[in-house]
Amino acid sequence: MIGNLDTAILQQLWWLLVSVVGSLFLFMTFVQGGQTLLWQVAKSDIEKNLVINSLGRKWELTFTTLVLLGGALFAAFPKFYATSFGGAYWVWILILFTFVVQAVSYEFRRKPGNLFGAATYEVFLFINGAIGILLIGAAVGTFFTGSNFTLDTFNRVTWTNPLRGLEAAFNLFNLAMGLFLVFNARTLGAMFLVNNIDCTDVPELERRLRKSCLLSFLCALPFLVIILAYFMFWDGFGVDKDGVVVMVHQKYFISLMENLWLAGMLLLGLVLVILGVFLTSCKTSKAGIWFGGLGTVFVGLVVFFLAGYFDTSFYPSKADPQSSLTIFNASSSHFTLTAMTYVAMVIPLVLAYIAHVWYHMGKLSVADVQDEESY
Repeated sequence: MIGNLDTAILQQLWWLLVSVVGSLFLFMTFVQGGQTLLWQVAKSDIEKNLVINSLGRKWELTFTTLVLLGGALFAAFPKFYATSFGGAYWVWILILFTFVVQAVSYEFRRKPGNLFGAATYEVFLFINGAIGILLIGAAVGTFFTGSNFTLDTFNRVTWTNPLRGLEAAFNLFNLAMGLFLVFNARTLGAMFLVNNIDCTDVPELERRLRKSCLLSFLCALPFLVIILAYFMFWDGFGVDKDGVVVMVHQKYFISLMENLWLAGMLLLGLVLVILGVFLTSCKTSKAGIWFGGLGTVFVGLVVFFLAGYFDTSFYPSKADPQSSLTIFNASSSHFTLTAMTYVAMVIPLVLAYIAHVWYHMGKLSVADVQDEESY
């Protein structure tokens, strides 16, 4: 049945899968956001242990989602994977480094005989939450602003900037995307910690978390305005009927207006995030993370849809526009897409695993962080 689908349908289906997994990852960055809040909200060792152990129960889920996203891109769009990872390798190496030190930090922070001290690993957690997410946001931004590469007839990539991907962070839109994701992650992190920690014995921690949620959201707003302004007024990399990449005036705004359901999804996502912030910061509710998380997923889907669908290049080249990648010229063959679609049927199992782990790891109390097995 799947093998009878047209290649174009499979390509669009796989971009949908990438979009869903990518948006779920953006939601799961509440772990990284919570890590950056550690020094701001935790004023004692008990409070630090509560925050780190609450996040430590979920960090593997974020990493699982990131690996799943990378695997989906590798399987479905190998030319993008080869171009980006082969050309912009410095930015990806740094991102990978921040996630490696995150894993090391949770494992060794409170190990007996720790030579570096807990504070060193707390710095590593902050680096993962701030620098790692900033660079991921800048990388996502290049879906719209373009990257410095060319491809020859054999698809060999030449990167035209010696910074090898790090130059993306010096573009205003990319930087705004990165900083928005950092502060949105902090907002979600505060929501999650309010939901996940039993603050009966540490009421001040809950008060500081609720305050941080609002402050982080307010810090995210200027960068959100820049992103929305870009989508409304800037030109985008369109693809005409002959497959030629051309600059289209207000490309992304036109896509939103021609697909009002997409604009509605964007508006709904923003409203849900605002509702999550309101419930967490202005009320005593602990349910804000579910509204903020769902809103983040909706906004993420809009970003990925704008990049890949509607006759758009999802990985444009500033150096040579005709080297730009679309979901059609960057994808695997029909056979590979078909085979991987069958394999992708295990994705619901991965999501079920995440839901199962989440459900069975209940709220964290002071008593839970006083044993030697805690992070």
